Amino acid sequence: MHEMIRNENDQIAQGSAAFGAPPLSGLVCCPDIPEAYGKLESSTEPQLGLGEVLDGRFLIRETVCRGGMATIYRAEDMFNERHEVAIKVPFLAVESDPTWFARFRHEEEIGLKVSHPSLLKFFPVAGEKARPYIVTEFLRGCTLDHLAHDTRPLPETDALKIVGLVCDALGSMHRQGFIHRDLKPSNIMICCDRTLRLMDFGLASAPIRRRSLFAKLTGIFGTPEYMAPEQVENGSLDERTDVYALGAILYELLTGQVPFKNEDPWQSAFQRTTGDPIAPRTLNAALSPQAEEIVLHALQREPRDRYPSTAEFQADLDAPARVPVTGYCTRLRPPRWKLGIQSTPVLSGVLLGLGAILFFVTMFLVLRARLSAR
Repeated sequence: MHEMIRNENDQIAQGSAAFGAPPLSGLVCCPDIPEAYGKLESSTEPQLGLGEVLDGRFLIRETVCRGGMATIYRAEDMFNERHEVAIKVPFLAVESDPTWFARFRHEEEIGLKVSHPSLLKFFPVAGEKARPYIVTEFLRGCTLDHLAHDTRPLPETDALKIVGLVCDALGSMHRQGFIHRDLKPSNIMICCDRTLRLMDFGLASAPIRRRSLFAKLTGIFGTPEYMAPEQVENGSLDERTDVYALGAILYELLTGQVPFKNEDPWQSAFQRTTGDPIAPRTLNAALSPQAEEIVLHALQREPRDRYPSTAEFQADLDAPARVPVTGYCTRLRPPRWKLGIQSTPVLSGVLLGLGAILFFVTMFLVLRARLSAR
């Protein structure tokens, strides 16, 4: 068992060496990558104690962060030369909720299937676990939203380089049969060794070619600010859905704000189904016309008008000077207000309620008229 783990790690190390120089070397925005993790929110959930050994294998060294769904610990793998790993333990409330717990288990299932230097590495745990948890590599660094928080907008070269690297990882994921479906800056880790990891595969799935009527009326899963129009409307999803989300991230890195800004994130999500964002160079005049062209190409409302794959997207990011300028920025159309069950749930609920009342009143009057006629 130990020999198998050592051989696996040797292969990973060889792969890292073959990867060459750090892909994010030379970032202008950040000479030194800070170590910053999520908040340690207070919780009444039972926690693993420092120094505790989980399942006789993982020595808990530090509580890294605690969010709304899980606690993440830094631990040492005692079966693997005390290699540092991250242990993600869901809250009991998540374990007892079928929907959220299925997402937690799904994340591990997908994470163990996909492989790429810029995808978060998951480690299998043999045997029965004392409680549900996920084991991944432990990363030192910060998420992209933290890195960009104080330096927005990022220098154009930095933004294109970072998004290009995410494109490479995402393309590998697509070739392995999965789309991510929840791309956002907080799911992208910028590591101290100048590498990058794409994380959180809880919503990842095979492409969804058709949606039933019932699916179109159910809740939407994802992060509103970065969702593609077809994802907002519960339509068919494929690789181009991720292209849109990555375009939204690039837009934010280059301009300092998300493509559709609204106090209500769901209203901002539905705005993209009827119109275009503000031209990036209107918000950041220092941008090149080519960078603006790349962003707007990725953010086309219709999937057929976007980059057909991350490979084409990455090619333009790697060589922006060769991108033709079409002047599309002068043909952008502002969003229109849209009434729908999902876009305006409160108003829609009121209208549906009034409709139901009117229906029953009408039925009552019809029945009474028939009884009176007898």
